[in-house]
Amino acid sequence: MPVLFMTAEAPAISGTQMLIALGIGIAILIFLILKTKVHAFLALIVAAVAVGLIGGMDPNKTVSSITSGFGGTLGSIGIIIGFGVMMGQIFEISGAAERMARTFLKMFGKKHEEIALSLTGFIVSIPIFCDSGFVILSPLVKAIARQTKKSVVGLGIALAAGLVITHSMVPPTPGPLGVAGTFGVDVGQFLLWGIILAIPMALATLVYAKWMGKQIYQLPDEDGEGWIRPPYQAPVYDLTSEDKGHNLPGTFVSFFPLLLPIVLILVNTVTAAMGLKEGIFSILKFIGTPVIAVGLGLIAAIYMLAFHTPKKVVMHEMEKGIRSAGIIIFVTGAGGALGQVLRDSGVGNFIAEQIAQTPIPIIILPFIVATLVRFVQGSGTVAMITSASITAPIVAAAGGNMVFAALAASMGSLFFSYFNDSYYWVVNRMLGIEDTKEQIRVWSFTSTIAWAVGFVEILLIGLFV
Repeated sequence: MPVLFMTAEAPAISGTQMLIALGIGIAILIFLILKTKVHAFLALIVAAVAVGLIGGMDPNKTVSSITSGFGGTLGSIGIIIGFGVMMGQIFEISGAAERMARTFLKMFGKKHEEIALSLTGFIVSIPIFCDSGFVILSPLVKAIARQTKKSVVGLGIALAAGLVITHSMVPPTPGPLGVAGTFGVDVGQFLLWGIILAIPMALATLVYAKWMGKQIYQLPDEDGEGWIRPPYQAPVYDLTSEDKGHNLPGTFVSFFPLLLPIVLILVNTVTAAMGLKEGIFSILKFIGTPVIAVGLGLIAAIYMLAFHTPKKVVMHEMEKGIRSAGIIIFVTGAGGALGQVLRDSGVGNFIAEQIAQTPIPIIILPFIVATLVRFVQGSGTVAMITSASITAPIVAAAGGNMVFAALAASMGSLFFSYFNDSYYWVVNRMLGIEDTKEQIRVWSFTSTIAWAVGFVEILLIGLFV
């Protein structure tokens, strides 16, 4: 039968074209955010369109990538953000946030609030995504800042850094777990070395957090809806005194709505890692899903903390929380859209494959590849897993240490979090940081400090392994 039509293959997109598209897209994004009145949400979408079209993607595919990236990002954390900010409002009106702040300070002692928050994040994010953990724990930051007069910036950086470091380094968080599997290393060894190498990174970011708390002195305002920047003042430590004129809820009742989703998500993670799926474990898996777990925490907060508060007041406060979450949700989704276009355009893989062909020391290779992929497309999890998939066969063939190579891939994923990383927007927006230069100082520099310490650690390991 004669061939009536010949389907021509689409011309291959050159690496040079993809790199040009990436450069133009980043330039457009930075220009729109820094030099025009265009909002970050629109700027991110415009940059995504530019990268897709200039990079040679089909227009329909570009639109599809933007919508799927936006929806995929919000599908994972959008509902959690909404639930989290509503829970935070209930903590505020019930006095639970103040009770938590008092208990927290009594537990860890005066002058150690940043250490307490960093350690909390360090532990909590081992089983939980850092985005979810920051949303759940951010009311503590706000409450401690209000009570001690310490800048919310320093406190928030300490918490956010503690969360993201173990999120990137320690299984059973999905990213490190996937890297361990790709490299074929023992998860127990990976976990142990991940914790050991994560400690210096957390200490370095803790020092930076304390310094930034004095550089950007910002506090919650009186009604809790905004932020103020008064002249810097020394911290106030009078929380260990008895409550005066306050009818605060008890410690257990105050912490329960916060701990409930953390415990449920932890149980879900552990049972999944053990391969337990039948019977009661299927129920635990369902209620341990982050969206369900945080939703149950919100319900617990409503009925345990706001039980005696009039319905109209409770509804008003939760709607206030939803309004404040709107901008966070939209900007976070737009960052996900840009990241998806960068992934679908192939530019991240192209750069990674070029680096993999160079004579770079073998243990450094996964670190560099993860660093470049992270910078290009934003997602730390995607960066470390992409690096692992490309470099694991090379490391194995060269006889390199697979455990430390896997850890190098995880460390590289911490590099310079910026516009296309959803966690960048979650941290900055929930801390009330709106100026772009300040956002970079608050979070981009923090993540890069952790990355730099990791790089030094990998260099030192390379001398002995």
